[in-house]
Amino acid sequence: MSENRLANETSPYLIQHKDNPVHWWPWSPEAFAEARSTSKPVLLSVGYAACHWCHVMAHESFEDQATAAVMNELFVNIKVDREERPEVDEIYMSALQHLGEQGGWPLTMFLDADGKPFWGGTYFPKTAQYGRPAFTDVLRELSRIYREEPDKVGKNRDALVAALRQKARPAGKVTIGIEDLDKLASQFLNLFDMEKGGIRGAPKFPQSAVLEVLWRAAERTGSESFFNAVIVALRNMCEGGIYDHLGGGFARYSVDDRWLVPHFEKMLYDNAQLVELLALAWGKTGDNLFRRRSSETVEWLKREMIVEGGGFASSLDADSEGEEGKFYVWSLAETESVLGAEDAAFFAKAYDITRDGNFEGHNIPNRLLSGSASAEEDARLGPLRAKLLEARAARVRPGLDDKVLADWNGLTIAALANAGAMFGESSWIELGAKAFRFVSDSMTKNSRLGHSWRAGGLLFPGLSSDYGSMIRAALALHRTTGESGYLDRAIEWEKLLDKHHADPETGGYFLTADDGGELILRPNSTRDDAIPNPHAWMAQNLNRLAALTGQYSYLEKADRLFEGVLPLATANLFGHASLLSALDSRLRLTEIVVTGSRAEEFAKAALAQSFLASAILRVPDESALAPDHPARQKVAAAKDEGAAFVCRGEVCSLPITDPAKLSDALQPPPAR
Repeated sequence: MSENRLANETSPYLIQHKDNPVHWWPWSPEAFAEARSTSKPVLLSVGYAACHWCHVMAHESFEDQATAAVMNELFVNIKVDREERPEVDEIYMSALQHLGEQGGWPLTMFLDADGKPFWGGTYFPKTAQYGRPAFTDVLRELSRIYREEPDKVGKNRDALVAALRQKARPAGKVTIGIEDLDKLASQFLNLFDMEKGGIRGAPKFPQSAVLEVLWRAAERTGSESFFNAVIVALRNMCEGGIYDHLGGGFARYSVDDRWLVPHFEKMLYDNAQLVELLALAWGKTGDNLFRRRSSETVEWLKREMIVEGGGFASSLDADSEGEEGKFYVWSLAETESVLGAEDAAFFAKAYDITRDGNFEGHNIPNRLLSGSASAEEDARLGPLRAKLLEARAARVRPGLDDKVLADWNGLTIAALANAGAMFGESSWIELGAKAFRFVSDSMTKNSRLGHSWRAGGLLFPGLSSDYGSMIRAALALHRTTGESGYLDRAIEWEKLLDKHHADPETGGYFLTADDGGELILRPNSTRDDAIPNPHAWMAQNLNRLAALTGQYSYLEKADRLFEGVLPLATANLFGHASLLSALDSRLRLTEIVVTGSRAEEFAKAALAQSFLASAILRVPDESALAPDHPARQKVAAAKDEGAAFVCRGEVCSLPITDPAKLSDALQPPPAR
């Protein structure tokens, strides 16, 4: 009997569609068995809970009885949450791009009964408009071609599958060194708007991975141009409407070229990456704006994004009451009703609130015109923001996607550990540690990670992105706390990743596990998506594991990974920004060895510095270091009174006996 089968799913996105008249199936072998038994093609619809245009297509087509009747008659319809099943999304998004289409969500792909794609697109309107055919016309024509022209379907299908397989093959050895990284960073810099920040033009995404490439280039070279590109971008994001000035946290992107008008969804991964970058910017400039925005964003995480047990939810929707951004915008009259005329006038001047509005008749609070508030001004504005936040809480809230994703949580845990150490916020580190315990306890089976958890249900087994991100989180917590259990867990997870995900051809990793279920191929993309690619995470993790354990077999694995993956990256290095950052860590990782009775004092001084390319080794005595470690003899001589050594490559500094002087040894070199 035909029916909608999404009611028992745990994904909030799938549950949003459980009452559609479409006879949706979740991604499952049973759905493809249905396609084979009925000789129907598969309509695959991929989206996510915070996706505005996914909601539009759902309202126009999937909630429409007439459209659903056509879908049900002609297709087996499968609905997928791209955040829950990124491996499925990766395969079919890549297929769409091979068709010459620009990728995006909703993703609408047409497959044969074996899951092989033969055509696709993104959003289709219910009725023909602006040169786009009506969705039902597309459905009827593709169904006809599938029945009557199987040779055409087969040709498209075979070409797409061949292109997907070819994409995964390395093209030859590529070598990139420090000078090459500097040149590439300069090429990235040429794309930047040095007045407004970010890549020139609109829309503007935070592009955190690219900002990190520039920051690392600044650390290598001492060049203020690289530093300024990042600082200008972060400052404008912090003052723009992309930032929620009442509740904290950054929206996904700005639709304009000045960071004013956000696409209002808030994603966990964006905020995690930005908290880390804000900590680096504060460490360089001392600008309290960056500290405030970090703190406000962490407060938002604590207030709105923690699920029972300590894990972090995935996202907040852009829409409420069917309207994008309605929860966040204000009229001048609304601010006056909450604050009173005098305080409202003061607030309006500071946050660009006008009678006519700064966006489609509404106001998006921002400080792009007024600039950073002085301490005196902010002392008055703080209580006013709190009153408006309290009033806003009475509005209909955007939907919360409360599934817990291991990879996104790993990003957040590492950010809280790294930024918390730089800011001296121990409570942030504990917040990250609690989320780490949640993932370790609630999202594992036999020590193996799952990918997605919600309401007690776990999607298992996990992906290489989950291992890469959670190993990174474990190493960040080990760095900040010195607790050996985090290092032990990182080592255990690396072994499991190697066992179930290793790709012997490239030295990298398949996204899916060897027992992760049947797909038309095992995806192993090397490109960044909204989050860094797991190959980049693991290259950095292996580098740090080598430094922390003295087992240089980890370094050999990292080098094999670079040798296999870099050839795949050369065609689009911008899309491999996180891999370039991993390579930077490989080429200039600094080991900070601290020992003696003042070891924690030295470690604290080290933690206040950049965390991008450093590893901290707390060493009770020389036996804790590998026999060939360049600091071994020096530790033996200094372990009683205590000292720190800064080791780069095969060379260690003289003992540093004053923690206050450690930062001098870690400063970037003069500009080249």
